[in-house]
Amino acid sequence: QVQLVESGGGLVQPGESLRLSCAASGRIFSINVMGWYRQAPGKERELVATFTNGGTTVYADSVKGRFTISRDNAKKVYLEMNSLEPEDTAVYYCNCNARKFWYSPESAYWGQGTQVTVSS
Repeated sequence: QVQLVESGGGLVQPGESLRLSCAASGRIFSINVMGWYRQAPGKERELVATFTNGGTTVYADSVKGRFTISRDNAKKVYLEMNSLEPEDTAVYYCNCNARKFWYSPESAYWGQGTQVTVSS
C-alpha cells in the first residue's frame, strides 16, 4: 500500500505563513504527480497546487503568488503558504499519482489531511 503522511498545519493569523510537508512511503514503483488539495466546510475538495516529475507546477488562481509547491525528491512534497487569508481555512490533503509495480496502472492516493485555520 502507498501511505501519505502530512504535517505542518495549525492556527495562524491573517498575513502569516505556514509550511506543509508530505512524505510518501510503502510499496511504490514510481510517482508521477504530487500535489495538494483542500476542502473547506460545506465545499467540495479543490486543487491547490501540483508538481510533476518533469518539474511542471500548476496552481489554483486563488493561491498564485502566495503559495509555492516544491519537491526535494520523488517522494516528498511541500507547500509554502504566505500571506494567508481566512478564505484559506480548510483541511489540506496531500495527493499523489503512483504505480505500486512496473505493471500496475497509475492510481491516486490521499493523505489523512491536516487542518489549516486562518483567523484573528
